[in-house]
Amino acid sequence: MAVKTLSTEIKDIIKYPALPVTADSLDVPETAPDDTSGIDFVATGREIVIAHNTGGAPFTFTVVSVADAYGRTGDISAYSLGAGEFAKVPVPIAGFAGAGGKINVTVSNVAIKFLVLRAPNPL
Repeated sequence: MAVKTLSTEIKDIIKYPALPVTADSLDVPETAPDDTSGIDFVATGREIVIAHNTGGAPFTFTVVSVADAYGRTGDISAYSLGAGEFAKVPVPIAGFAGAGGKINVTVSNVAIKFLVLRAPNPL
């Protein structure tokens, strides 16, 4: 199993859209993981991650932790997301960004899709 690494799938939040705004120009697609290993991405601290359960039953996701400066770990574990529901996924860098600054989110089913938005600095 392999984690799906997101890079081009991360969409920058724009302050002002190009005018005129045309059909489909503001659309942002969700990304499905390849398997239950989930997704990962290099975090900047400006990401907003949305999970969407597109399946017909509840499924879970876990934000995998790494040891913080004090050696503590604590996954955000098995968060249950009902059929059709959305969740804002917490992605703190401290205690969660692992090797290469990556945040890893695993899933119980690939029906959980993700949308990762990156805010400009400053917004």
